[in-house]
Amino acid sequence: MNLSEPRDLASLIEAFLLASGKPQSLERLYELFEEPERPEPKVFRKALELLGKSCAGRAFELKEVATGYRLQIREVYAPWVGRLWEERPQRYSRALLETMALIAYRQPVTRGEIEDVRGVAVNSNIIKTLMEREWIRVVGYREVPGRPAMFATTKAFLDHFNLKSLEELPALVELRDLEPAPLLDEDDAPVPAHLQALADASSEEGSEGEAPLEETSFRSLLVELDAMEEGLKTDFDDLRAEVEDNNATG
Repeated sequence: MNLSEPRDLASLIEAFLLASGKPQSLERLYELFEEPERPEPKVFRKALELLGKSCAGRAFELKEVATGYRLQIREVYAPWVGRLWEERPQRYSRALLETMALIAYRQPVTRGEIEDVRGVAVNSNIIKTLMEREWIRVVGYREVPGRPAMFATTKAFLDHFNLKSLEELPALVELRDLEPAPLLDEDDAPVPAHLQALADASSEEGSEGEAPLEETSFRSLLVELDAMEEGLKTDFDDLRAEVEDNNATG
């Protein structure tokens, strides 16, 4: 095998990605080669380009997400591929999806700030579930009485939802346009299909016990978020820098 030949290298990268079962960064892929045999970066890039093109017309695609590259089944086949698993995927509650959306679009955000927008207390199991999924993490503490924790999304969140960066989150106006008829106020009311599609087979334990008080409608939530979108952080380093600045001046 000639590793300086992009076509040969593309096949080898394909083998790496199929065997790994998770995204691999360019740095990690480089490390898989001994120094004398390591291809030039431009050859590597060309190989990835060829690999991506070779997936055209296939059931899978090469996708770059937050933590690297992976080979994955195309979304169009998901309804059928899902039948491979006998256990029926469990649905996330509307409360969890709203909380996750607030964190994604307004990060870093505290639990109290989430409650101010939603108009209802955040069930502790929702935060627990998101933390266990490694979709959110504590990035600092607000310099106010009580020093509440500030939450932000993780690269695992981006990977799970097939995103390379926060810039790829759908614009809030798009979510609002896609929303069907107004939702019920109950916590377990039907979730818009485009949001529910984001959820996988993982279960949310005990997060259904939250009783809404004067919970905002999902449309109202999107209107609230729309005003926040302009300041959305698109890079985790930028987000970390802001948190450090806030703590230093607090």
